[in-house]
Amino acid sequence: MIRAIVAVDEKWGIGKKNGLLFDLPLDMRFFRETTSGKTVCMGYNTLLSFPNGKPLKNRKNIVICPEGVEGDGFIAVHSMPEMLETIGKEDGDVYVIGGGDFFKKMLAYCDETLVTKVKADGNAEVFFENLDKEEDFKLVEEGEDLLTNGYTIKFTKYKNIRK
Repeated sequence: MIRAIVAVDEKWGIGKKNGLLFDLPLDMRFFRETTSGKTVCMGYNTLLSFPNGKPLKNRKNIVICPEGVEGDGFIAVHSMPEMLETIGKEDGDVYVIGGGDFFKKMLAYCDETLVTKVKADGNAEVFFENLDKEEDFKLVEEGEDLLTNGYTIKFTKYKNIRK
């Protein structure tokens, strides 16, 4: 199963200056627990945004990279067809973790999307598709409001009804 996992602000913003909008300890714990031991796939800028540009620990990292960039602790692919072929060989769940352009390219292939909704405006520069307005996606789970680091968040799950 392919799932996207993302935190969005009230305007479905996800990032600014190649970084996250908020420091959300509960969301980071959810992300870590959900993806640990699994496969994550991402765009190259997302990899570069990690500490020291290193892949996430305890996960298989697949990264779509510019030509000439090879993997150092991750699997480098150089095109969307190669990404989809590589993902297709995975036995377990695969999580799409960003960034904005990569999410747009992968969304149609996602069976589900795990969205942490933040009740705040992060003044984002990069946005995720508003799944409440996407006819292919349906909200199937919605958690309670939770407080983390001064922000109110809610964990939700959307299902791709075309898959």
